[in-house]
Amino acid sequence: MDNPKQQGSSAQRDIELIVPGMGSDHCAGIISKTIGRLDGIDSVQTNIARHRVSVRSLSSGPDTQALKQAVEGAGYDVTSARELGARTVKVTVPGMGSDHCAGIIKNTLARHSGVRSTSANIANHSVTVVLGKDGPNDKALKKLIEGAGYDVAAIAEEGASDQDDGAASEETYLKSAWRRLWIAAVPTTLIMLLMVPHMFWQPIPGYLAIVALLAFPAVFLYGGAATHKAAWRSLKNGTFNMDVLISMGSLPPFLIGLVGFVYPMTSFIEMAATIMTFHLVGRFLEAKAKGKASEAIRRLLTLGAKTAHVERDGEEVEIPVKALVAGDIMLVRPGDKVPTDGEVVEGESHLDESIATGESVPVYKSVGDKVIGATINKEGRLRVKATRVGGDTFLAQVVKLIDEAQGSRVPIQEFADRMTGRFVPLVLIIALGSLVTWLLAADSLRPVLEWGAGFLPWVDPAAATPVLAILAAVAVLVIACPCALGLATPTALMVGSGIGAERGILIRSGEAIQTFKDIKVMVLDKTGTITRGEPKLTDVVTAAGIEETDLLQLAATVEHASEHPIARAIVEGARERDIKPAEVTDFRSTGARGVSGKVDGKTVLIGNRRLLEEEGVSGLEALDEVLHDLESQGRTAVIVARDSQACGIVAVADTLKEESVAAIRAMHDEGLHVVMITGDNERAANAVAWEVGIDEVRAGVLPEGKVDAIRELQKKYGNHVAMVGDGINDAPALKQANVGIAIGAGADVAIEAADVTLVRGELSGVVDAMVLSRANFRKIVQNLLWASGYNIAVIPVAAVGLLHPMIGVVAMTASSLSVIGNSMLLRRRYDRER
Repeated sequence: MDNPKQQGSSAQRDIELIVPGMGSDHCAGIISKTIGRLDGIDSVQTNIARHRVSVRSLSSGPDTQALKQAVEGAGYDVTSARELGARTVKVTVPGMGSDHCAGIIKNTLARHSGVRSTSANIANHSVTVVLGKDGPNDKALKKLIEGAGYDVAAIAEEGASDQDDGAASEETYLKSAWRRLWIAAVPTTLIMLLMVPHMFWQPIPGYLAIVALLAFPAVFLYGGAATHKAAWRSLKNGTFNMDVLISMGSLPPFLIGLVGFVYPMTSFIEMAATIMTFHLVGRFLEAKAKGKASEAIRRLLTLGAKTAHVERDGEEVEIPVKALVAGDIMLVRPGDKVPTDGEVVEGESHLDESIATGESVPVYKSVGDKVIGATINKEGRLRVKATRVGGDTFLAQVVKLIDEAQGSRVPIQEFADRMTGRFVPLVLIIALGSLVTWLLAADSLRPVLEWGAGFLPWVDPAAATPVLAILAAVAVLVIACPCALGLATPTALMVGSGIGAERGILIRSGEAIQTFKDIKVMVLDKTGTITRGEPKLTDVVTAAGIEETDLLQLAATVEHASEHPIARAIVEGARERDIKPAEVTDFRSTGARGVSGKVDGKTVLIGNRRLLEEEGVSGLEALDEVLHDLESQGRTAVIVARDSQACGIVAVADTLKEESVAAIRAMHDEGLHVVMITGDNERAANAVAWEVGIDEVRAGVLPEGKVDAIRELQKKYGNHVAMVGDGINDAPALKQANVGIAIGAGADVAIEAADVTLVRGELSGVVDAMVLSRANFRKIVQNLLWASGYNIAVIPVAAVGLLHPMIGVVAMTASSLSVIGNSMLLRRRYDRER
């Protein structure tokens, strides 16, 4: 959620907080508003799935400690707060022997704008320094301290990884929830075991005192203390989180129950303990269920290799993956994970790329091929040059895209945001109104209880008016907790993004999920999207008396000396047919027109018809019809001649991807109008369009023209246009489209511009992405309808006294869990709709 403030041009810094208790959109909204009130805040982004809050502020804005205090003031514990891009170093200063010395060093460092904080440990003569992105490097840091008159013995970097912080915080939160649950559950179970015989068979002497002592740890100590603390901080901060309702639903019953020591009345202490215990059960089950829902993302975070074998100074050494630098030569043996993204420089093998693409069949890799970090080498030994490390790797980008998806907003979510923002204060008003109404007009409401008593065993129309008033008010408080409404969207996004990641579909925008279902037009780029994007040998046509093998060997022998893409396609095509080039001499290139050379003492000329005609080659007329047919199909054809006699034609073309025809047929089955926009000439574009079944073709379109074409289609079809592309020239059009889809094998800038990325680079993934988005949106709508409908229907029931608070807290917990469970059924719906 963004909270823009008016800013100047000052430098910015990014700070990340981990807030384990931020479990729904309601919580996220409170935190965002709390931080947004601070001066110097540029934006706030929340990610409920990973319990992260990302804050961008001016350098003069609040630091990590101030942000931590603000969030804790709103009622939420912060387990980690750190500046992104910052690093923590430990500087050993042997001469720092007193507080005076430490003060001099700290004051010296504080004058540097890039130093965020310092702390000194005189006992071990060290200073811990937190440096921002603009902080001094080790050499400059050493110079600063030495300039203050103290020698520096060593500088060492500290700190854990982002992934480790998140995993540890989530695990700690789950363990803490489990401990709180048991501390409340054990005494509450004993209370229930005593309450039944006391109420129905034999009164127990000292029952009230026993129950009060048992309930105290559940309601007040470790069991419920965190809930009351968070509620108090929230109220003091002027916000209303969900803990407020639970706290007010458990504290008053306990305190009112103590009146029984001085005045005979019904005890509510059992209810207070039960409400708190069921609340803690719900918190634990929610944390557990959400952990399962985000399991796919956690698996991604732990898939990478931990160490790498690299060549350093002519020797093989093992180093941590985080120590890799671009250009390192990595040695990857059979069974090893590729440490980071790179390019094969020696060897060949098959790699299991299922973690990246979802495709289980290993992919062949040889010299020059790109490899992805964390993929598994199946058999051969490879030498791989590292090309991307750290946050630039494919795996890191995938995690980033998923984070963006889980933290993004779906337009329909605005309804839930408006409701939850006003919900808690409204519930407090309804609960107070219910209490007052019962106290003043109990006789008018008792007929409702008499009617309900016929089928609801917990309803007692004969109970005293104060008892009925307290029961109704507390029931409203505990039943109305809007947890389910807050969980409706993020849990569905969490599960959907995990399913997509497993299948090579990365949906980074919540808005795209809602928009995708209404798409009417699918715009496709040609090169690299429908076609492979590289020429391939397609036709070998011989003149009379010439063998196909001989013709192709002549062409490959001469073209082997050329670096032209057409030449490479011919040589590769010959290699696939087990035809090896012979020796060529006197090789000569005539620019874009053709090449020539001597093979076995005979002159071989390869080029277009005009070149061969100028060189006096005979027999061209017999090949004219074939040449025209090939060119009309959009293929690039060259004529091969030997000793001035035409021998035949060799043609290459940018061939279709294997799945293109089936993919476009599937788009038609979904009712889409398919348009191809390409910069290629009209003849080549129409040839491809006819072959795959494109509905509409726009050829010869420049990059800026693609944006205009998208706008024109949006005007015609009512802003229901999606586009698929893979190149740098597609990026502006992908941004302009209502949903931009990037082929994952394409340029990074296209992927950054897109709402959806297809990692496999296959067009068939478009329909899969559409089906996933549609199923994901339906789950969001189901969750919102259930959660809002539940609260709207049940609050009036509680207000008139027909719902016991203990039943209410169970129902509230069940409602939240049902939303999570329904989200986890998304996998089944997606598989069925595919």
